[in-house]
Amino acid sequence: MSILSTKLSRLKPSVTLLLNQKAKSLIKEGIDIIPFGVGEPDFDTPDNVKIAGIGAIVDGQTKYTNADGSIEMKKAIQLKFKRENNLDYNLNEIIVSTGAKQVIYNLFVATLDAGDEVIVPAPYWVSYPDMVLLGGGEPVFVNCDKNLKLTPQLLEDKITSKTKWVILNSPGNPSGVCYSDQELRALADVVAKYPHIHVMSDEIYEHIVFDGLKVKSIAQVAPELKQRIFIVNGVSKSYAMTGWRIGYGAGDEKIIKAMVMIQSQSTSSPCSISQAASIEALEGPQDVLKKNAAVFQARRDEAMRLLNASPLLEVTKAQGSFYLFVDMQKAIGKKTPSGKEIKNSDDFSLFLIEEANVAVVPGSAFGYEGFFRLSFATSMEELREGCNRIVTSCNKLS
Repeated sequence: MSILSTKLSRLKPSVTLLLNQKAKSLIKEGIDIIPFGVGEPDFDTPDNVKIAGIGAIVDGQTKYTNADGSIEMKKAIQLKFKRENNLDYNLNEIIVSTGAKQVIYNLFVATLDAGDEVIVPAPYWVSYPDMVLLGGGEPVFVNCDKNLKLTPQLLEDKITSKTKWVILNSPGNPSGVCYSDQELRALADVVAKYPHIHVMSDEIYEHIVFDGLKVKSIAQVAPELKQRIFIVNGVSKSYAMTGWRIGYGAGDEKIIKAMVMIQSQSTSSPCSISQAASIEALEGPQDVLKKNAAVFQARRDEAMRLLNASPLLEVTKAQGSFYLFVDMQKAIGKKTPSGKEIKNSDDFSLFLIEEANVAVVPGSAFGYEGFFRLSFATSMEELREGCNRIVTSCNKLS
């Protein structure tokens, strides 16, 4: 009898984290690697937020809070939903966790039984399928060839009597696409026909949008489905607070209650100091959101300009998030200077880290072959250098 659980055989390690570790090890060896892999804002946490965290330490706010988060934190989230999304949630419909990833994990553990299906549009964030598997469910993948978005017909084609959840991610990782009000309404009309289906709406990149675009939650567009919609969000991306580890979810009270029970028996309450800082993030000045988004937009534009110089690359214009999802299919079949054939996105990404000293994430990690993801959450100087290296390396393929 093995000491390890058999369910681990169904999982795979995070490709983004593995590539980041490889990049870091090469950097330690003195190799000039430009890491375009892991998605983390390069901005510092706003000063007012840091001061609030320090103040919480000085004031002795270093004890456990409620398992589902402090009342003050949940009230800040409640006000955020009302102020920004015109959505009303009671405090018992909100949970605070150690990052948005834990929110999603708890959600699937709380709601999935063996055989339950979760529709996962591809390209998808790398952790969705594995968290579904850990919850005991089965991921059902939908290849979104049209504009990298789930369409009503694609959704309906995958629905069965076992379907329990549909995942939406807007703005999306890795694609950078955003769903319009009309697109969300059309998807909601399909969901409405099947009372057994719920929607998990991952809105972690909500404030990182470009070109004056306004994004809405599907819960705003289809208020009649609000009890069947679970929203996931957090402070990590918008407020550059990745290390503070605070995410939150909002949805039906009975689902929240089940998630709180799981959380109370696993991690218990999220960090009290991080919650105090997050309250300030949500309730304090919000000008940092537009400022950071403007910087990201300038980087997006520059990266697209540089990468489009290669005839082997086609760049999908990101509407939000801080990623470019780049089509490299024209490089398939080409050979590297060493004579190795590029057969897929894994080969191409390995070629870039070896030839260009640039780390990107292959599309295979997101269930979408023929692409790679580039994070432009880095300085303009490093971004230009890395993109120029990619184009130069592409020119060496024959």
